[in-house]
Amino acid sequence: MTEMQLLAEALQQFAGIDAAAFEVAAPYWQVKTYKKGEYYNEYRNVCKHFGFIINGVFRTYYVNEQNGEEKNLLFYTQRQMIAAYKSFLTQKPCNYYTECMVESSIVYIHISHLHELYRTHHQWEHFGRLVAEMAFNLIMGHTENFLFRTPEERYLELMEHHPDIFNAVPLYHIASYLGIQGPSLSRIRKRMAAAAGS
Repeated sequence: MTEMQLLAEALQQFAGIDAAAFEVAAPYWQVKTYKKGEYYNEYRNVCKHFGFIINGVFRTYYVNEQNGEEKNLLFYTQRQMIAAYKSFLTQKPCNYYTECMVESSIVYIHISHLHELYRTHHQWEHFGRLVAEMAFNLIMGHTENFLFRTPEERYLELMEHHPDIFNAVPLYHIASYLGIQGPSLSRIRKRMAAAAGS
């Protein structure tokens, strides 16, 4: 399938965007390729674009101003939506970086075009509400994971949502996301491998 066909399918599944509504919006969507290390959105920038990942991996992280340590908050992989959600929804500067981890391709739309669609098409207005709900659930889910789940449970959830991530992302980035050190991640992986083999 082409990039636009993949996007149309994803939007239909996510928000019920039918062929007619997609056709109205199709001219607004653009394809972009990112190199490893390139930013989707940077710290203190206002996020102006909403994207759909065709292939690749991105991470959202913040930098501790005291010690310079990076802390991973979210990963985005193929066939997933991507934005610096709080910044995108409020149109205020972002507190995080969103960086490409491997060469990646996305299809994106500018917020001004989305707002035009929200005003003129009911299905796209519904899409906008779902995006806001998704942003809330992403952040709350991440917070609750650290409050209520063990590192092993967080690891399993990461595998469920991003099954190919270990092939693309260094382990120290995954350990950072899980809130543990590298040796702890190695022990979890060994335990999971042993359990799967028994």
